[in-house]
Amino acid sequence: MKKNIVYKILENHLMAGKPEPDNEIGIKIDQTLTQDATGTMACLQFEAMGINRVKTELSVSYVDHNTLQEGFENADDHRYLKSAAARYGIYFSRPGNGICHQVHLERFGVPGKTLLGSDSHTPTGGALGMMAIGAGGLDIASAMAGNLFYLTCPRVIKIELTGKLRKWVSAKDIILHILGILSTKGNVNTVLEYGGDGVKTLTVPERAVITNMGAETGATTSIFPSDEITRIFMKAQKREKEWSVLEADHDALYDRTITLNLNDIVPMAALPHSPGNIAGVKSLAGKKVNQVAIGSCTNSSLRDLFIAGKILSRGTVHPDVSCIVAPGSRQVLSMISENGILSGMISSGVRIMENTCGFCIGNGQAPESGAISVRTSNRNFEGRSGTPSAQVYLVSPESAALAALHGCFVDPLSMPEADYPEYSAPEYFAVDDRMIIPPAPDAKIEIIRGPNIGEPPKNTPLPETVSAQIIIKTGDKITTDHIMPAGARLKYRSNIKKYSEFVFEMIDSGFWKKALALKEKGLAGIILAGESYGQGSSREHAAMCPMYLGIKAVIAKSFERIHAANLINFGILPLVFVNPSDYNRLDANDEIVLKNISRQITDGKIIITNTSKNISFSVHISLSTRQQKILLAGGLLNYSGK
Repeated sequence: MKKNIVYKILENHLMAGKPEPDNEIGIKIDQTLTQDATGTMACLQFEAMGINRVKTELSVSYVDHNTLQEGFENADDHRYLKSAAARYGIYFSRPGNGICHQVHLERFGVPGKTLLGSDSHTPTGGALGMMAIGAGGLDIASAMAGNLFYLTCPRVIKIELTGKLRKWVSAKDIILHILGILSTKGNVNTVLEYGGDGVKTLTVPERAVITNMGAETGATTSIFPSDEITRIFMKAQKREKEWSVLEADHDALYDRTITLNLNDIVPMAALPHSPGNIAGVKSLAGKKVNQVAIGSCTNSSLRDLFIAGKILSRGTVHPDVSCIVAPGSRQVLSMISENGILSGMISSGVRIMENTCGFCIGNGQAPESGAISVRTSNRNFEGRSGTPSAQVYLVSPESAALAALHGCFVDPLSMPEADYPEYSAPEYFAVDDRMIIPPAPDAKIEIIRGPNIGEPPKNTPLPETVSAQIIIKTGDKITTDHIMPAGARLKYRSNIKKYSEFVFEMIDSGFWKKALALKEKGLAGIILAGESYGQGSSREHAAMCPMYLGIKAVIAKSFERIHAANLINFGILPLVFVNPSDYNRLDANDEIVLKNISRQITDGKIIITNTSKNISFSVHISLSTRQQKILLAGGLLNYSGK
């Protein structure tokens, strides 16, 4: 059978199950990455498994999220991660070396390999032809222990690219255009595979923009071929020996094909408050802007900052605009400091930030009240910027730089073609790996724990009967940021007792007290939700903290992939309404009962009784036999027998 790229990699790593759409399969994981916001707990979970050294080909621990050292907690977590990495055979990328996805693309990604990361934007690695998948920290810990990663074998959508982008249009506009087609929901258990002659016009950093933000569609991952363009990039990173060609067979089969002529793409923007709320920048022209933030794991490559820097250096940042730039890696920062781009940006009035996630996760640079903030990052969920009243727009580096100079949105296509900066990728990048610490050759390393670092919490086995109360009723598109706030709150990520006090803080600050009060009475808590529950970050704390508070089930109209897997890993039932209209018949504080759970989850359908209203309704749950056992055991740690 003619094979696409996705199935070539999956079949080469297949260890369990049949590689057919909708089947559960288990694959071998070659590489893992973690970052400090999720990696601390993943490392604690790995320790709990009792494994002496990681069993992957390569595992890397990055510090890129919480580098603002307010209080001792973040610094203690970083010290713990450094010592644990040395002890367990993990490479450690020090604070200041850069954002995990940018650095991994530069220094570690290999075509045809599998990469599992505790960050939802791990699919960035698909720009090199990797099967790069985001997952919860417990899944990463399990992979580091040598276990298989289980996923639903995906359907594959081919994105056929033809033509070539015009000047003033970039890769960010491509993925925003695709989000306008696919939206942020309905793409669970699919992979976006790129092909066509247009692919050859895109460099690896441009491809990385597309695979990175493909995560916002809800797809499992995105992937490009590994071709001559890939070889050139890896040669420039002095890693050509790790390159290999990887392309789809001629006439390979796909579940759907979407054809895009790159000539027709125009500058696009994601409007508040969703990456799927798409419009042309032209329709926003003249709209006043208060803040511009350029960077994040989506748009902080040398190419992106060169283009933005050249535009900015032609003028002065508008007096009503605060403009910041955060390079994606130390390599990028070094090179823009040598080629004059950095000094040009500084002269224009730009403020230079750390080589970290920073503003993207709401960790610093919160805009003013009611501000219009224009960003090159990948998410614009309400309140994620740190200012609940801010209106965040997502655009390309070109659109962002023009907005910074003019103080309002400007359609890039209104600019003269001759004014577009000409960028040529360097023959060689500035390779300097001194900020990456290899693991110690032996395991005689003391692991250092600060007072904020606790043990991974374990759940209790799922009982046959659950008497519960609905604690909260949410709407559609509840993100993991809604469930567990990021930003400054992330410093409690390794202290689950404390972090749990902020569950649903943006929606109901008293949620945690209600949940604990029920738990003390011997009652379980239930979360009621609409469509696409659990969008956004792979942060497993959005399942772990509710579990700690006694939540036994989430009933929703639909779930996003990573969060549903995290719920199962922590022993929480992800239940989907058979009849979505039943959502309207339920309310917060309703008391419900689930009986004969082990038999009903085997059947895939559960009848729930609402004792407060004397009604019953049906939900379904799609589980493999393995997942059923995990849930009944109370989570993956219990199931693993550790």
